[in-house]
Amino acid sequence: MVAVFLILWFIYFEVPQEEEDEGVMVSFGEVMEQGGGMPDAPQYMPSEAAEAASTPSAPSQEPLLTQEDESAAEAARVEKERQQKIEADRLAKERAEAERKAAEQRKKDAAVAKAQQMGALFGQTSSAEGANGQPGDNGKAINGNPLGHGSSGGNTWSLNGRTLIGELPKPTTDFNQAGIVVVTIIVDKNGNVVSARAGAKGTTISDETTRQIAVKAALKAKFNMVDHPNAVTGTITYYFKFK
Repeated sequence: MVAVFLILWFIYFEVPQEEEDEGVMVSFGEVMEQGGGMPDAPQYMPSEAAEAASTPSAPSQEPLLTQEDESAAEAARVEKERQQKIEADRLAKERAEAERKAAEQRKKDAAVAKAQQMGALFGQTSSAEGANGQPGDNGKAINGNPLGHGSSGGNTWSLNGRTLIGELPKPTTDFNQAGIVVVTIIVDKNGNVVSARAGAKGTTISDETTRQIAVKAALKAKFNMVDHPNAVTGTITYYFKFK
């Protein structure tokens, strides 16, 4: 029994013990305040690195599109469209006015052409005013030139069924152009030139001053009187030459 006891005393079975899980450390705040630890020593940056960190970076060169910029762009677009509409309306009015004037001119030309035809029909009439519209002559007379054209002082005229009284008025000599100016005239029943416009077919002078000299001379021309109320149209051609 003693021998068994000694054997059991020196020889024993070791029972393995389970290892405890140590877990994971979690920080819930400042270690120094709660755990009493010491804070880490401050880290110092070199002066160049600190200066570079303190220097603000340059702003980007790319423009930023803000709401104010968008409003300005929209206002500019609206203004441009408004100006384009105003210009379009102006051009439309000008075209309408040109068409209206062209229609009036066509009507006037048609009336003048009709007056020419009527004047030709009344080439021979009885007039109490006398031959060629001169007062004091009574009875039957020829009130117009059957040819309806002629020359006077180096210039020419053409007026269907009418006769020139006297000579064609000559233009003033203060011109510096050489060429031809054809003036369209309208003559009333009393033989007065009531309208004159330079630039008819055959005109070679474009100078407006010289044209107006021809117009002023044409307005002074006198033709025979007729007893019908229709005005007639014709031309006076002036030949300008250097002296």
